[in-house]
Amino acid sequence: MRAHRFRAPVAVGLAGVAGLAALRLRDPHTEGSWGVCPFLALTGRPCPGCGGLRAVNDLTHGHLLAAISSNALAVVLVVAVTVAWVVWLGRVWRGRTGPMLELGPRAAVVVIGLIAVFGVVRNLPFGAWLAP
Repeated sequence: MRAHRFRAPVAVGLAGVAGLAALRLRDPHTEGSWGVCPFLALTGRPCPGCGGLRAVNDLTHGHLLAAISSNALAVVLVVAVTVAWVVWLGRVWRGRTGPMLELGPRAAVVVIGLIAVFGVVRNLPFGAWLAP
């Protein structure tokens, strides 16, 4: 029976679609519509995630350049997660089980490091173009 293997990928896909629908219906470009970033409120500087909701909302409207302008990292992560989900679906189709994505310790450190570097660079004068 192949259907039971698809429960997790389908659930993750449905959760992603629900999140996209929520962002499509409640525009994060309206200030305060999704709350306030605590880091931004405390420091006055954008965190690595600031602009991410606006970026995903822009992607749901097909505005790639606006999405990149809001948060380039979020756009890259949306693409990466989508590719990982499609690969996972293909693995499940071929009968292999396992999580959607397995990051080893080194890869996890690299990803966290890239997010940290993005957060710092977007707050420096030469990286101001990365700020939302």
